Amino acid sequence: MDVMSIEIEHGWKPGLIGDIAFAHGVYYARDWGFGQIFEAKVARELACFLDACRPETDRLFHVTQHGRFAGSIAIDGSDAALPAGMAHLRWFIVSDHVRGCGVGRLLMTAALRFLAEAGFRSCYLSTFAGLNSARRLYEAAGFVLEHEQDAETWGKRVTEQRFVLHIG
Repeated sequence: MDVMSIEIEHGWKPGLIGDIAFAHGVYYARDWGFGQIFEAKVARELACFLDACRPETDRLFHVTQHGRFAGSIAIDGSDAALPAGMAHLRWFIVSDHVRGCGVGRLLMTAALRFLAEAGFRSCYLSTFAGLNSARRLYEAAGFVLEHEQDAETWGKRVTEQRFVLHIG
């Protein structure tokens, strides 16, 4: 696959919520044993994000290959519970058929560019221990592990992690 030929789009398009929830649901069920609680949480929170999306602080990037969903990443900067100048990186997933081809790096680059253009001073993401390829991407982008604890936020007990990126 020629990664340079992939165009990254942003914003909603028909079926996108379902594509992102499906990709998360299948991958995390198959490889990590997550279930309905996790997939429903992804779909519900993504739908709420899109309903309240503000173009100056929020961005949902997605890629397709030959009309087929290939990945997504979002910057959620509208959450009033966040400190001023902080955003939340969410819904980062790369589909099986393009995993390992550089799509994740392209999505991360687009998200980092938006963070800088929108004037954010920091960004955090929530993940869990064991997602080593994703962690390498996070750390290469400058994210640093800030905190970890065992918890069941996503319906299964894992070592949840919070990574933070300080910008500028």
